[in-house]
Amino acid sequence: MNSRSFDVYLKNLCLWYDEHLLFHNLNWSLPSQQWTCLLGQSGIGKSTLLRLITGLSAKNSKLQGTVLITKPLAYLGQNDALLPWLTVFDNACLSARLGSYSKTEKRMIKKRAQYLLQRVGLEAVSNFYPRQLSGGMRQRVALVRTLVEENPLIVLDEPFSRLDAITRYQLQNLAVELLKNKTVLFVTHDPAEALRLGDRIDLLSGQPATIKTFARFTTSGPRDLSSPEILTLQKKLYQILSAAYSNHSGLQPTDHPFALKTAGQ
Repeated sequence: MNSRSFDVYLKNLCLWYDEHLLFHNLNWSLPSQQWTCLLGQSGIGKSTLLRLITGLSAKNSKLQGTVLITKPLAYLGQNDALLPWLTVFDNACLSARLGSYSKTEKRMIKKRAQYLLQRVGLEAVSNFYPRQLSGGMRQRVALVRTLVEENPLIVLDEPFSRLDAITRYQLQNLAVELLKNKTVLFVTHDPAEALRLGDRIDLLSGQPATIKTFARFTTSGPRDLSSPEILTLQKKLYQILSAAYSNHSGLQPTDHPFALKTAGQ
């Protein structure tokens, strides 16, 4: 495997947490400029893997192997984590306050924040405070804050899971548009969301946990979930995940990932 073609590269990774072996000789990578969606049952190790990639590993963990992150990353989680005493605009360009930037760089961050707020339809409320916003609007601000520094690697941990169906659908479309040509790791519990957005869908399973690829696509999202190909994959994916939740043996993904040349746009 050539690590230069990937933005995240794990090789022979072994990770213990409180003496419990979570990963053993795990090999995994994120292809550049693609959406990789990661699914797996609760407690299987998704959050631990994200903490490892984002540099937030727990103190009680022990690590062996290679972890290579080739580009700067930004992180967006389930909670918008907006600061209630700052306006929408100030939350969006928070990095300009906290980072060691020159005056010119700070001006560029603020200019980009203003542009992105306009793109997500929040320009008119840029002087509002978080308490004045709906859940969907708050998450749009968090998305802008994540993108404002233009990092090439984006880690998304179920960022839309707490939103209603329509708002979630709209933010999925917006994220695909704004994250074009970025490398995205998208963790979700929703098979339909993964099938709609991912260029590749990976499943985390087993004890110790391993990762297998369930499907690859040659067309970019967002996809039409009503297409026959996607409906077939959705049924198969639900079967795999349902089996994992009904027993403790973990996921049993196919050994040969599905590869679709067309997946209705």
